[in-house]
Amino acid sequence: MKIRKASLEDLNELYTLEKTLFEAANFPLSKSSFRYHIKNNLLYTAKINNKIVGYILVLTKRKIPKIYSLGVLQEYRGKQISKSLLQKALDKLQILGFERTCLEVRCDNLLAISLYEKFGFSIKQQINSFYLDGCNAYFMQKTLQDEETIF
Repeated sequence: MKIRKASLEDLNELYTLEKTLFEAANFPLSKSSFRYHIKNNLLYTAKINNKIVGYILVLTKRKIPKIYSLGVLQEYRGKQISKSLLQKALDKLQILGFERTCLEVRCDNLLAISLYEKFGFSIKQQINSFYLDGCNAYFMQKTLQDEETIF
């Protein structure tokens, strides 16, 4: 597996991946959104056999950067890809000098919540009816100072 910063050459493949990963209720990104984020935020891809199988997007044009999206194709889950992408993003945020990061996650996404908790995120509040299907979200936050590698 190779993790690297996304480039405009990844645009079509990222958009196709997004449509596979996220239903409308989960606010999938458009192709133009990916174009913007490749140029202006932190977007890493995970490739296996020259195929993008996952990505992480962190919005960095904010006082507290926000992990906006983390997704891995179903058939590649359980292979430490999410952990690797998250670690890469957290390492970069620390290098950039950020003190904290945050995210929202569906309350019913127990695997994602567990992953984030293993990385030191804690639930700060519940946001009712955050997603278009009415699902609640947890707002989670993490301090980046003295970040330790999970692996």
